[in-house]
Amino acid sequence: MQAIQLTPSEVWYTAGMKTGRPSKRERTPFETRLHAAREAAGLSQAQVSAKLGLTQSAYAFWERRKVALRPEQIEQVAKILGVTAEHLFGAGEAPRRGQGPTGKARQLFERVSKLPRATQQRILANVEDALTAHDVRKAG
Repeated sequence: MQAIQLTPSEVWYTAGMKTGRPSKRERTPFETRLHAAREAAGLSQAQVSAKLGLTQSAYAFWERRKVALRPEQIEQVAKILGVTAEHLFGAGEAPRRGQGPTGKARQLFERVSKLPRATQQRILANVEDALTAHDVRKAG
């Protein structure tokens, strides 16, 4: 039997896809807002749990089950996610996001912005080349 090699254009994963395994039950409004705030911040459950001093599975439980959180935990997770505690409970308006990239792309470009200008220009030239090549392949 011969192995099949996938080229990048045949890979079906895209950055816009939702992360994680789908839940077998509906999330409560709090769980939904907590999950949405984490994804909007571009953080994984592992990253949030590390900042909270929890295991990833313990934090995942917060997003999937009714839990009793202490006030300091609520304030801490709200600060990490860049929202207010009131927003997590549905009492406030969601923060408005900027026009920049989301998730991992945003994190990478934030790191690039801290590099020396010459290094930034080399990185951006590579990104532009990759995007141009993608557009050419897409155009067919």
